[in-house]
Amino acid sequence: MLLGVNIDHVATLRNARGENEPSVIEAAKICINAGANGITTHLREDRRHIKDNDVYSLKKNLNCRLNLEMAATEEMQKIALDLLPDACCIVPERRQELTTEGGLDAFTNKEYLSNFVKPLLKAGIEVSLFITPDETQIKAAREIGAHFVELHTGAFSNAFSKNNEEFEFKRLYNAADLAHNLGLNVNAGHGLNYTNVHKMKEVPYLHELNIGHSIIAKSVFVGLDNAVKEMLKLI
Repeated sequence: MLLGVNIDHVATLRNARGENEPSVIEAAKICINAGANGITTHLREDRRHIKDNDVYSLKKNLNCRLNLEMAATEEMQKIALDLLPDACCIVPERRQELTTEGGLDAFTNKEYLSNFVKPLLKAGIEVSLFITPDETQIKAAREIGAHFVELHTGAFSNAFSKNNEEFEFKRLYNAADLAHNLGLNVNAGHGLNYTNVHKMKEVPYLHELNIGHSIIAKSVFVGLDNAVKEMLKLI
C-alpha cells in the first residue's frame, strides 16, 4: 500500500501571513525523500490554500507523481488539461465547508461526469472519483469510466473506537472488494490518522492512501520527514 501526502495545509500556514514560508515545494520534496509515493493537492474554487502557481511549480520542479484534487467544473478541467498532472481526483466542493465533507454523487451526475472526464482520459490523465463506500456510487464510477475510486474514509474515522466502528469498516471492506471485482483500482482517504490508519491494512485491494492533515499536524512536533516515515511504518 502506497502513501500520497496531501500538502494543502502547508499552504494554509503560508497563507496565514501572506508570505512565502513555508514552501509547498520544499514540503513536497521532503515528503518524497521520506518515501511518499506522490503528492496530492486540492486546488479549490476559492483558492483557500493551494494556489494556481503552486500546482504549476510542483509539476515543474518535482519528479514525482502529482495528484490534483478538483471539483468537476469547466475552470478546473481547463487547468487540468493545461497542467497534465499524473492523476485527477474529482471531489465534491462547497465554499462553506471546512474540508470535503462527503463523497461525490456519481450516480445522480453520471451523464455529466461521463462527459467531464472524457477529455482528461483522452489526455492520458488517470481519473479517480472520490465517493462514499456505497455500491450504487461504485457501479456509477465504473460506468463513468474512472480508473480509480477513492473511498471516503471520513465516516470510518469518525466512528473509530465507537460502537459503529465495525459497521463503517465493513462498508469500506465490501466497497473495496466490489470496486476491484468491477475492474476499478482502489484508493482511500479522509480523516485517517496515526491512531486509526492501521485498520486500512485489513481492507482488500487498497492501492494508495491519501493523507494530509494528520501528517502536517504531526510534523509541527516531530518534523515532516519523521511524520511521513512514521505514517509509512503504520501502513
